[in-house]
Amino acid sequence: MRTLTADLLVLGAGVAGVYGALAAEARGARVLLLSKDPLPSGSTPWAQGGVAFPLDEADLEAHLQDTLRAGRGLVEEGVARSILEEAPRHLERLLAWGLPFHPEPTREGGHSRPRVRHLGGDRSGLLLLQGLLARLRGPVLEGHLAASLLVAGGRVAGAYVLSPQGPLWVRSGAVLLATGGLGRLFPVTTNPLGATGDGMVLAWRAGAALRDLEFVQFHPTALPDGSLVSEACRGEGAVLRNARGERFMPRYDPQGELAPRDVVARAVFAERQATGGVYLDLRPIPRLEERFPSVVAQARALGLDPLREPLPVAPAAHYAMGGVRTDPRGFTGLPGLFAAGEVASSGLHGANRLASNSLLEGLVLGERAALAALEDLAFPLGAEPLPAPLLDPGLLPALRARMGEAAGVVRRGEGLREALAWVQGLPLEEGLPGALEARPRLEAGHLALLARLLLEMALLREESRGAHFRQDFPEPGLEAYHLEAQGASLRKVPVGV
Repeated sequence: MRTLTADLLVLGAGVAGVYGALAAEARGARVLLLSKDPLPSGSTPWAQGGVAFPLDEADLEAHLQDTLRAGRGLVEEGVARSILEEAPRHLERLLAWGLPFHPEPTREGGHSRPRVRHLGGDRSGLLLLQGLLARLRGPVLEGHLAASLLVAGGRVAGAYVLSPQGPLWVRSGAVLLATGGLGRLFPVTTNPLGATGDGMVLAWRAGAALRDLEFVQFHPTALPDGSLVSEACRGEGAVLRNARGERFMPRYDPQGELAPRDVVARAVFAERQATGGVYLDLRPIPRLEERFPSVVAQARALGLDPLREPLPVAPAAHYAMGGVRTDPRGFTGLPGLFAAGEVASSGLHGANRLASNSLLEGLVLGERAALAALEDLAFPLGAEPLPAPLLDPGLLPALRARMGEAAGVVRRGEGLREALAWVQGLPLEEGLPGALEARPRLEAGHLALLARLLLEMALLREESRGAHFRQDFPEPGLEAYHLEAQGASLRKVPVGV
């Protein structure tokens, strides 16, 4: 078995992973960064929206209140405040590195004022990631998928990895998970093919806790193929219309098209059912092709012309608010294991992520987690991999259809119970794959396991809050709490504990 060693092993090459690797390199650490797909990889390059930075010290409190309002009582206020307080330092650094942020911020859904900084129009995530990758000194191993964490005496000490050259062991002083979300659990998603919840499963099987998986944000305006139409379009004047040509959002929320995403997604869902379709009219936006070139190109690839007609849109799975529970420095509670970005549940997003807070979280928590990991390096003897969940990938279309029906924008207890019983009956196996060709079976196993945990949490949460809407429990409960799964245990944890 081939073996590599590093001080810090970073799994995932999106904004959180790359920025964390840069922070560790700056401290002189030996960093190994793995990406299971070719660069630029992960969800970051797909991010059309920008980075939400407080405009100034006076705006920090307003930004915090917007974040708390969107999170529907589940945001950890101390975590959110600390991230926003740290944000200006990261913006100054990125500007000093020459990243081409537009000088004028824009406004997106849930924000009370324009504070979202873009790069390259609607190519913010791609240009941000390319700028960070260009500064890396160490290698990025592409086409490498971690199948299991190496564990010794309750400590994570590396990973068992599938590579194009065969399996290898990476022994490291600590591991930083930055593997992204689980959008591929649903039939329609804005996420890339690799968004299969890998890091969440790796962490949970090693003993870390997963939190709030039931909160999946559905972006309200995706094209029929799942391509995202940036929320910034609505910030610049685009309006939603139903099949009768009526603008409907002011009936659902005083902020209209700029209401929080959970509100807009449910409104789009309701209008599609009531009238037969929903359309986004981009024609009010001046210089549309110049300002949103990716959106225009995606629409035209589908035979649609946004300069002449409104575009058909529908909600699509977009962002996982839940994930591996961490403290404010990215520590998972499991020695040697840290997490940042969408894979993690840091407490910033609560029940509903505020637009463009995610790239900011990736920057701040990516650096924090990497630096915290360097303070906790150890190389225990006898570290061994854990067995991985495996499933026939041919079952994924049926799994995704079940999840779309039962755990989509609107949920009911009966549908959740039926879906859970079906998922529990899947022939999930355990093993340690020996070749990269096993990737489809491994990813399918990850999605099946996460489907079960998500459905269990959605059933237990008998209320409607943020992105989790139960028709049979349409009002929020009196008490705000997190749901945590750790091993066989599923428990309620009060916010702030």
